[in-house]
Amino acid sequence: MFVHIFKTRLKCLLRDKEMLFWSLLFPVALALLFNIAFSNLNAHDTFEPVKLAVVADESYLQDAAFRGALRNVSTGESRIFDLQETELAAARTMLRSNDISGYILAGDVPTLITSGTGLGPSIAKTFLDSYLQMQSSVNSILAKDPSSYEELMDRLNARLSYTKEVSPGGGESNPVLNYFYSLIAMTCFYGAFFGNREVLDVQANLSPLAARISVSPVHKLKSFLYSMCASLLINAAEVLLFILFLAKVLGIDFGEDTGLVVLTALMGSFTGVTFGAFISSLVKKDENVKIGVIIAVSMTGSFLAGMMYGEMKYIVQQNVPVLSYLNPINLLTDAFYCLYYYDTYTRYAVNMGILATFAVVFCLGTYLVIRRRKYAGI
Repeated sequence: MFVHIFKTRLKCLLRDKEMLFWSLLFPVALALLFNIAFSNLNAHDTFEPVKLAVVADESYLQDAAFRGALRNVSTGESRIFDLQETELAAARTMLRSNDISGYILAGDVPTLITSGTGLGPSIAKTFLDSYLQMQSSVNSILAKDPSSYEELMDRLNARLSYTKEVSPGGGESNPVLNYFYSLIAMTCFYGAFFGNREVLDVQANLSPLAARISVSPVHKLKSFLYSMCASLLINAAEVLLFILFLAKVLGIDFGEDTGLVVLTALMGSFTGVTFGAFISSLVKKDENVKIGVIIAVSMTGSFLAGMMYGEMKYIVQQNVPVLSYLNPINLLTDAFYCLYYYDTYTRYAVNMGILATFAVVFCLGTYLVIRRRKYAGI
């Protein structure tokens, strides 16, 4: 009996083109739009050298130390300045036409001339302040011990960095990934349409099909569970296909724990389908109202998880942290990010544990409502 109901239900669900569109093709279309919108987002974070000019007058040409320091930070791939050595009149012209952020006049105390404020002038001023501070320190040291000149110059030329940026799990920090992970979570919870459909088709007062199922010789709960298996299979397959599309076509990184990524997707799919069944059984209205509630809850959860505005996830976490644990879509989004970013599974386990609790609550709630529902007449 299970095989017969399962296969029949599978065929019925696969013929529902509208539901298949919203649960698979719509997320794919959103992913393509996200990819177009965010393709150059990280590129904007790259540093562009500050366009700067220095007046090549007699003071500048005679100050070998300052000239060497300025040229040193204006060469190579990691240079700070895009430097031009020019005359005073040309520097003023370039500044007026906004071709440079400012120009420097050499002397005992180098002076920065700018036409306003901003990142470029701030970086140039910081460099000059740092140079003057270092110059003062060097002069003080040499005044006390002139013989330490060579050693001092060697140390200055061999500057060491004592900090290194590392990722807790090897994955580089990438704010764009959260948009795609939350999109996967939304896709999982669009499986609620399948759960809603299953409950509708066992409520005899809502459709002729449900009425026929209710009077069939198969126990209503058994028929419901067999049909739910078909819905879970379709939605799980859709979610896995969607993740495969993101990974292979759009190049979205999920880390190296492929098995746990699949497990997370299956758990998300199960929670999404049972969520739809729970809402459908709880809301005692027609199909349009049930679908409206499902969409409203899913979209609100997706928004709070950062799908529409990336910073929202962190705003919620900082101001109302309990809400991030009460939002299953955020839990699922965070679970995917934990697999990518962290090398420990503590936070991932917490997310999955709470998500499993939600799934159990949805299952028990649906069961308690459906098993008590009887009809005086059909």
